[in-house]
Amino acid sequence: MLVVGSVVIRVRDLERQLAFWTAALDYVPREPVGDDWAVLRSKDGRGPNVSLDLSPSERVLPPRIHLDLYTEDQDAEVQRLAALGATEVHWDRRPADADYVIMQDPEGNRFCVVDAPGLVE
Repeated sequence: MLVVGSVVIRVRDLERQLAFWTAALDYVPREPVGDDWAVLRSKDGRGPNVSLDLSPSERVLPPRIHLDLYTEDQDAEVQRLAALGATEVHWDRRPADADYVIMQDPEGNRFCVVDAPGLVE
């Protein structure tokens, strides 16, 4: 049996991305935080970790993988994430009735905020 233990995001500025993702997900860093690596976990220990790997790799578009973040209040979460430094990504092929909003973190790593009533605990 396999379970997702951590999703790894490559970053250029570990401190900045640590601040963004801990606030965005309401996660906490697992100690110790290294100079080039940090593991973030949910406060209750449930769900996959998100790890930040300091790496000079270049962003590729479209990304081959991204996070889908589920919420019951999409508008509020999009506004909150924007206040933290995320930006909305406009895609001309996005269906008018899409249940997701495409966003990117301060370094351009993309994720979707998905309207998912009843799926969030």
